[in-house]
Amino acid sequence: MDLPKDPFILLSYINTKLRDEYGSLDALCDDMDLDRAGLEKTLAEAGFEYMQQINQFR
Repeated sequence: MDLPKDPFILLSYINTKLRDEYGSLDALCDDMDLDRAGLEKTLAEAGFEYMQQINQFR
């Protein structure tokens, strides 16, 4: 599956998956075969950071 290229759409997509389907970013990345570091870097470049305590990027 191709992830959205736009970082704001990607943020929405990932946060929705985290809220509705996955208990952690690791679980999402493992299940979807995603590079966690790459995903975090892409979203960090847009100003977002993963917050484990709420299981969302902010």
